Amino acid sequence: MRKTLGCLALFALAWVSAGARADTYPSKPIRVIVPYVAGGAADITARVMAQKMSMSMGVALVVENKPGANGMIGTDFVAKAAPDGYTLLLDASGPLVVNPSLYARKTPYDPLKDFAPISQIASYQYVLVVPQKSTIRSLDDLVAQARAHPGQLSYGSAGVGAGGHLAGELLALMTHTQMVHVPYKGNAQALTDVLSGQLSFTFDTVVTSVPQIQAGRLRPYAVSGPHRAAVLPDIPTMEELGYKGFSITQFQGLLAPAGTDPRIVARLHDEVVKASRDPDVVRKLVTEGGNDMVAGTPEEFAAQIRSDLELYRKLIQEANIPKQ
Repeated sequence: MRKTLGCLALFALAWVSAGARADTYPSKPIRVIVPYVAGGAADITARVMAQKMSMSMGVALVVENKPGANGMIGTDFVAKAAPDGYTLLLDASGPLVVNPSLYARKTPYDPLKDFAPISQIASYQYVLVVPQKSTIRSLDDLVAQARAHPGQLSYGSAGVGAGGHLAGELLALMTHTQMVHVPYKGNAQALTDVLSGQLSFTFDTVVTSVPQIQAGRLRPYAVSGPHRAAVLPDIPTMEELGYKGFSITQFQGLLAPAGTDPRIVARLHDEVVKASRDPDVVRKLVTEGGNDMVAGTPEEFAAQIRSDLELYRKLIQEANIPKQ
């Protein structure tokens, strides 16, 4: 009996202590881990949001870059961090929903079990572009040329499993064509070779293509998401052009380690929503960054992760993309 009472007392003390931590959160700086190099899309989103949330929360949100292994090093770091709300992850689709199906070796973390989703902050899509001097005059023309000359059209992307690669594979599957994928170490290199005519086309991020489109160096034919891009309102979606169900987007979201107090998750979600409505954040991430702001609930973000895991599992399998 005495032992049982002692255990109950310890449990009660731990519960009260956890509650006190949630009530006083945050009381020190918060680390926001970005599993990519500085300057990329996720890093920019992290720094814009961290600056605004810091002002509201009264503590610094410090962005730390931990790149490597296609985003898996930084993602795993947060999966194994203490679930106290002071180590967060600003991640994109790749490590969470693509890598589990892309790699032969199991990822060191479980995207469904090792994280507490806080909010999908934003999403971005891709635009199919060809060089200005290309003989390809439309999306239908591109498909017709691919059918007439199997294996002759080429497209580049930021690497195997990148959004631009997966969009190209989905197009090939839906049109029953063979096109050559050329992987690069970043979107910039792929875009350079499209501009020079070395590649037939690419699915590039909207934000990096817009300046080239405006300068007349690229011709855009379609965007990859479920709706038109705000910065390219005259360019139709793939679905509008007849490719029913074609949707390739990349999310950027905030997560905590699994086991984080739900009250801390709720507080962080509220701060994400507040920051996402700030005009300065909208200007930097939407008007200049080409993103769509989402700021969804933790439950919606968890559902998005589950849905995208299945989407990319099927696509990688059906496209016979080799395991990395």
